[in-house]
This record gives sequence, C-alpha cells and structure tokens, in this order.
Amino acid sequence: MSLRRPALNLVNQSQVRMPRLWLQSVFVEIDGHLRKAKTPGWAQVCEAELVIVWLNPGPARILNQKYRRKNYATDVLSFTAETGLGELVMCPQVLKRQAREHGLSFRDELSYMILHGILHLLGFDHEGSKSQAAQMFALQDRIFAQLTQR
Repeated sequence: MSLRRPALNLVNQSQVRMPRLWLQSVFVEIDGHLRKAKTPGWAQVCEAELVIVWLNPGPARILNQKYRRKNYATDVLSFTAETGLGELVMCPQVLKRQAREHGLSFRDELSYMILHGILHLLGFDHEGSKSQAAQMFALQDRIFAQLTQR
C-alpha cells in the first residue's frame, strides 16, 4: 500500500523561471520529513492540494498590504483553504535577495520558505508568542537541516 501524498500545483506569474521538477522533488522530501516528525495536522492533509503561486514584487506587495497591512513585497504569504492544504504566495525576487543575505543558494532559500509556509498552513505561528515561535522554528530548522543533507 502506497502512502498518499498531498498534490502540488505550481502557478508562476512572475518573471523568474522556477525549477518545477526540482520543486516537486523537494515537496516530496518535505512531505516525508513532516510525516517522520509526526507533525501535528500533516496526517490530515495527505490527500490535499498545496498551491504555490509565484508573483513579481508589485503584486506581492499589494497582497501583503491587503492581508497584513505591510507595504512591501514579502517572501511568503500563506492562505488556508476550506478544502485542501491551502495556498502559498511567494515572491522569487525577494527570495533571491534573502538567499544572498542568508548565505544560502536560491534553492535552499526556496526549500526553507516553502517549509515555513507549510508550517503556517498547519497552524504554527511565530508571531503569537515566544514559545510558539520556538516550537515552530525548532521543527523548521530540524527539517531544513535534513533537507540540506541531500
């Protein structure tokens, strides 16, 4: 019997070419690590769909202003869905800048922020309290370390 995996739907509306096949493979890896870690909520979405939308900075800034009241393009926004896992809206130009700032490759920054967005969709939060932030970042950093050992 095979494990059911969430579906990944990629929508690129940015000017940056995104590595689709690699993104699919990293999503499968993230899924495996979330399962192994028995991440709360992940087992309930094993047949759900995750949509990742890539936007240029202008449209990403507009969404960030509308939903977070922040007037800048951000790296990732997460939107839960009534059915499915939800949607991540990401800005590759911001992610490229952050990768340079963090001393990471663009793909490692993508992995980190996709994982970060998924954790938000599962209900993890780093803005509510220090203890919630510590829990989220500990899980995120542990899984990311496993991802970068590939």
